[in-house]
Amino acid sequence: LICTMNVSVAQLAEVQLHQDRIRNICILGHVDHGKTTMSDSLIASNGLIHPKMVGKLRFLDSRDDEQSRCITMKSSSISLLYAHDSPDNRVPTIEDGAHLVNLIDSPGHIDFCSEVSTAARLSDGGVVLVDAVEGVCIQTHAVLRQAYTERLKVCLVINKIDRLIVELCMSPDEAYHRLRAIVMEVNGILSLFQSERYLSEADAITFRAPDSDAQKSDNPADDSETETETDESDELVFRPESGNVAFVSAIDGWGFRTDLFAEIYAKKLGCSAVALRKALWGDYFFNPKLKKIVGRKGNANGKLRPLFVQMALDPIWQMYAASGVHNLVQ
Repeated sequence: LICTMNVSVAQLAEVQLHQDRIRNICILGHVDHGKTTMSDSLIASNGLIHPKMVGKLRFLDSRDDEQSRCITMKSSSISLLYAHDSPDNRVPTIEDGAHLVNLIDSPGHIDFCSEVSTAARLSDGGVVLVDAVEGVCIQTHAVLRQAYTERLKVCLVINKIDRLIVELCMSPDEAYHRLRAIVMEVNGILSLFQSERYLSEADAITFRAPDSDAQKSDNPADDSETETETDESDELVFRPESGNVAFVSAIDGWGFRTDLFAEIYAKKLGCSAVALRKALWGDYFFNPKLKKIVGRKGNANGKLRPLFVQMALDPIWQMYAASGVHNLVQ
């Protein structure tokens, strides 16, 4: 949920003096996938707007034509204060690990792709938003390629989880398969980009002159470059258990990663939070008879439900049912 804190300009200026605590983060995604609403949620966490105005105010759409057409045309930025652990919603300080985040909200329409390119080149990292209902769209491919080209540190955020509950009336099990398919599709796109790069480099090596090839083999820096490229390819995979995938509902002001539920249930089950986080995604199930987590072989009869469904999605579905939302799948 949105945890609000009242941040002053003086507090932002204090963190701005420490350059190692400044990050430029852009929000990328297809049109109408919730980028501006996501920005409103993050702005509300700093107390600049009321949480009830999230998605209605469209704070970063400052132009009149953007407000009237409900579409972002120009990239807009704002400085926000962030700390991973801020006790009692207190404004974090340098000692608390506070960072100054220059958040850039970019357009999603293909006609404004130049704005997206500019935002990506100015950023240290990015957030790729995907609508849980619409899934991966044309512009999602474009922003993923832009992020890959600029070598951004990117996180995948699957937005509008609430639509799976309220509009599509999916059960938690159906929603899990939907979310899993989206993650696999995005990883497939990144794998395609890596394959294209590999083939282009292989062609360059094939047509290179023998003399330059010999000089290349004598250069010890080449091995380090190869290792660096291998490390980058490992990082360019979205895995919820690695913490680079989040599931959110920006309009309702909540979101989570698997490590959040892992910490909650690790205390109850008396197990390691790190081990539980790895089991909270994929073919892992909880066997109530054996009272332990089993893999696919332990679910030979197919009656057990995935841990992610039981520990993460079921409570969210119950929360929406208790709030009086109609047309829910019980």
